[in-house]
Amino acid sequence: MRKIVAALNMTIDGICDHTAGIPDEEIHQHYTELLGQGDAILYGRTTYQLMEFWQTFLENPSEEKSMNDFAMAIDSIPKIVFSRTIKNVAWESVTIAKRDLKDEVIELKQQPGKDIFVGSRSLIIQLIKLELIDELQLCIHPMVEGKGLPLFENLNDRTIFKLVKNKTFKNGAIILYYQPKNE
Repeated sequence: MRKIVAALNMTIDGICDHTAGIPDEEIHQHYTELLGQGDAILYGRTTYQLMEFWQTFLENPSEEKSMNDFAMAIDSIPKIVFSRTIKNVAWESVTIAKRDLKDEVIELKQQPGKDIFVGSRSLIIQLIKLELIDELQLCIHPMVEGKGLPLFENLNDRTIFKLVKNKTFKNGAIILYYQPKNE
C-alpha cells in the first residue's frame, strides 16, 4: 500500500504560508529529489495556484540551477487538485479531483506505486482528521514570520506522532519526519 506523505515548509512560529521561509539551493535540491520518489502530489486550489509560478521557469529559466531543476520536477509529477471553483486547468500534469478527498485518497493508497505527497495546508488538516496521513515531513525554517496561516489550525482531537528521523540543512532549516503513533 502506498503512503500518504504530508510535506510542508513552515517557520518556527508555525506559519506555513508558501511565501514564508528561506529556501535555498540545498532545500530546492531536497524537494526536487523528493518529488522523484512519488507518483503524485495533492493540492488545494490556493496552493495549486501558487505552484503555477514554477511553470514560468520552464519557459524562462532562472540563473539558479536548483530552481530550474525543481520547476522541472514539479512540472513532471502528476498533480491532483481539490477545488470546487477550478473547472479547467492548462497545466498538462494536473487533473481536478472528481471525488471527495477521503474517497480519492483511500483509492490512491490502495493502488500499487510510489508515495503520494500532500502539499496543501488545508488538505493536510483534513487528512489528519481522517487519520489518512502516514508521514509528516515538516521543514522548519529558522525564522519567525509573525503573521500568516498556522499549520495546525482547527484540529480538536489529539494525535500523537513519533519522530523517525531528521535532516539538517546548512542554512539552519531542519526537516522532522514523523509517523502517527498508534495508541
